Amino acid sequence: MVELAELTKPVAAPPAPPRRNTRPRGVRLRAAAVSLGMSGPAVLLYTVLTVVPVGVAIYLSFTDWNGFSKAVFVGLKNYAKLFSDPASGRAWYVTGIISVAGTVLMVGGGLVYALALRGRSKWNSFFRALAYYPHVISALILGYLWAAILGTNGAINSTLQKFGLGPIGFLFDEKLALIALIWVIVWAGFGFNVVLFVAALQTVPAELLEAAAIDGASKAQINRRIVVPMIAPVVTVATVLNLVGLIRAYDLVVSLTGGGPAGSTQTYGYLILAKSFEGTKIGYATAQAVFLMVVSAALALLVTALRNRQDQAAAG
Repeated sequence: MVELAELTKPVAAPPAPPRRNTRPRGVRLRAAAVSLGMSGPAVLLYTVLTVVPVGVAIYLSFTDWNGFSKAVFVGLKNYAKLFSDPASGRAWYVTGIISVAGTVLMVGGGLVYALALRGRSKWNSFFRALAYYPHVISALILGYLWAAILGTNGAINSTLQKFGLGPIGFLFDEKLALIALIWVIVWAGFGFNVVLFVAALQTVPAELLEAAAIDGASKAQINRRIVVPMIAPVVTVATVLNLVGLIRAYDLVVSLTGGGPAGSTQTYGYLILAKSFEGTKIGYATAQAVFLMVVSAALALLVTALRNRQDQAAAG
């Protein structure tokens, strides 16, 4: 009986052999060639326009070069000078103030503005376009425009003088000049954030908002507890874009204040391009640019990591 049971036991099927690519070799080669042909130009373009220049910049940052003579390797001398140069410290201080204040005002103000214009109407569309319009114009042109408005003989001071009031040094007082620069930067970049947040708000389900309103939640509670958390990834992206962009601020500084008065509005980007490169200190200027790139990347990663940690804590 035992032998009969053993004989009648179903035999397990042998394991299936591993699947092999049955396509002919010529077909596989053609598919690989097509894939390479599709991605190759993009990879080549990225390498030529990004990877190679960054590599050259890193090499030049370790040299003493004036742009004409032969570059002389000096090791970490340029980077050591970064931390001992008083002009760099002052420029980083100004850059930090502009970056933090500008990012908070543009992201926070843009979010509030987008929430106020969330509905679909003719007037909402008009005010959205009005907020975005300055972002379309060149930053250099905006700087010259506001210089004509805020200058000593500008529109505002000329109007004040007609009423017997003295001119206000919007661009010639150290504190007022920095405030004026931040104001123009926020005004110019505010609309970009509005567009980002308006687009993000369209993804929030209307049924969820209606259910919260039926349950008795106020508009402020709905925005704080439902809307803002749902568009938090977009807020993180906007924060990173604004922060990195303001760290590299240069064009508005050139056309509005020229880094003055007394260096009170001289950002790090302005210091690199208007001071170091003009002084033919190409090796040192390149080291400054590489350091600026590293700081920008570190801040972007830090903001993203903090956002991810907050999301994980909320999910847990």
